[in-house]
Amino acid sequence: MPLLILNKPFHVLSQFSSDGDRQTLADYVETENVYPAGRLDFDSEGLLLLTDDGRLQAAISSPKAKIDKCYYAQVEGAPDHAQLESLRSGVSLKDGPARALSASEIGEPEELWPRDPPIRYRASIPDTWIELCIDEGRNRQVRRMTAAAGLPTLRLIRWRVGPWTLDGLSPGQHREIPNNEAWRELKAYRRR
Repeated sequence: MPLLILNKPFHVLSQFSSDGDRQTLADYVETENVYPAGRLDFDSEGLLLLTDDGRLQAAISSPKAKIDKCYYAQVEGAPDHAQLESLRSGVSLKDGPARALSASEIGEPEELWPRDPPIRYRASIPDTWIELCIDEGRNRQVRRMTAAAGLPTLRLIRWRVGPWTLDGLSPGQHREIPNNEAWRELKAYRRR
C-alpha cells in the first residue's frame, strides 16, 4: 500500500469516523485501511500523511523520530525580532517549554488557496504570515507557541513533514508514493 500525501481541508477531522455531522478523512480518501501518521487539528489545514505500514507510521510520527514539520501561520499582529527570537529560543507552555527549529516572517504564500470561511479581518489590527518549523507534535503546539509569543494564530497550514510537501495539491486532493520510495525518501532525509 502506498503512502498517501493529503491536503486536509479546514474543518475536517483527522480520522475516518465521526460521531456528529463533521467531515472526516472518509470524505476525501477512498483507500481502505490507511491511518494518519500524526494528527492535524480540526481547524488546521494542510499536509497529512496516511499509511497502512505501522513501521512507517512510527518512523514518521513517533516523538523519538524528531521529524520536522513546517507550517505557514497567519498571525495577528506584526512580529518583531524579539517575538520571532522567543519562538526560536523557546516559550513556556503548560506542558513544558517548546521551541521552533526556525521561525521567520514571510510574505503571503503564493500557492495559497482561499479558506472557507475566510479568517476574521480587522482593519485596526494587521496580520502577518510566518513560517515556523518544529520537531515535536504536541496538541495544538504551534498555536500555543505563537500565542505565548504574543502572536495569536488566525490560520495554520502545515506544508511540509520531513521530505514531503503539499506541492501541487489543492485542499482535499492527495497523491500516492509507493512504500519503498517513501522509505527511501525518509532515509535520505534523515542522512542530511
